[in-house]
Amino acid sequence: MTSPGAAAPNPESVALYVHWPYCARICPYCDFNVVRDRGWREEQAVLVEAILTDLEAQAALIGPRPLASIFFGGGTPSLMRPEDVARVIERARDLFPAGDIEITLEANPTDAEAAHFGALRDAGINRLSLGVQSLDDAQLRFLGRNHSAEEARRAIAVAAGVFDRLSIDLIYALPGQTVAGWTAAMTEALDMGFEHISPYQLTIAEGTAFERAMERGSLVPPDEDTAADLYEATQSVLGGAGFDAYEVSNHARDTAARSVHNLHVWRGGDYVGIGPGAHGRLTLDGVRTATVAHRRIAAYVEGVASGTPWSEQETLDPRAAAEERLLLGLRTVEGVALTDLAALDLTARVEGLVEDGFLSVSDGRVAATATGRPVLDAVLKALLT
Repeated sequence: MTSPGAAAPNPESVALYVHWPYCARICPYCDFNVVRDRGWREEQAVLVEAILTDLEAQAALIGPRPLASIFFGGGTPSLMRPEDVARVIERARDLFPAGDIEITLEANPTDAEAAHFGALRDAGINRLSLGVQSLDDAQLRFLGRNHSAEEARRAIAVAAGVFDRLSIDLIYALPGQTVAGWTAAMTEALDMGFEHISPYQLTIAEGTAFERAMERGSLVPPDEDTAADLYEATQSVLGGAGFDAYEVSNHARDTAARSVHNLHVWRGGDYVGIGPGAHGRLTLDGVRTATVAHRRIAAYVEGVASGTPWSEQETLDPRAAAEERLLLGLRTVEGVALTDLAALDLTARVEGLVEDGFLSVSDGRVAATATGRPVLDAVLKALLT
């Protein structure tokens, strides 16, 4: 398995992101491009064909570049038929030179999905990311999840027997959550043997059911002090277990356990976005280009058929490209090279934030400090406005 180093990605390599929009249930905090899975297998079969056609077209556009990784996200890609997952992987390998690469798939821990983990492994998946979110039944009900804590534990046991590489997503800063309760949840996850833990602070995204509940007053998130205490507990518990917080919301047991795909994206590498609403970043004619596929499934299928799968295609000028590099790079512990930020002329602002203890500069790279990472949004605002 390829392990990520500290260096920038191979400038010639490209990662592949595949978006599967179907979910068994739409969670009230989710603002991703998702639709309810109503068992319309004919529609899904058509979408698979469109995904394969889109992949071929984008491969022809950028040429046979080395493949860095594949990531199946969503939505709930574990709802895909394993044979369709295998077809996408095989087609990607046919189109791009690829060795022993990381191939991740996101899954929910329902008994139904756990039943075919072995088939997904046989299809080519070698890293599973489990969206457990909580190991407490009351919290799972609040989050609108369609699995119980016991189902999650069973799925984890099955996954551990199938995949060598496992990651778990957990959500914290829930209403009424205590540091003691959150510490116990993380400790249990650590005891299960995960190599990678992604603890996400609950955010109330625009347009979600949770936003509407907060406006009604029926949802009251923790105050800033409580959220800060929960964040500090996260760093303390996971750091004490030897996990490296290599990105704001991602902790790995060691360097080899870091997500190759996510690092490729955070380091500014090119990636192909396939599927409804998928985002991509490609170097076209020597210029960084942002792409967004049509969000609606029917529009995406029609767009692929007509050779226009993207609803948006934006050429990023040097300043926009540098801003994006800053926004992504400062999330990581390694930070970002100052040379990548030349178009922004940030020298004075960086120096001020270094003096205040929020940033550090070393070996030509700027990174957020332990003080700066919890308030990263404010640091970025100070740099860019």
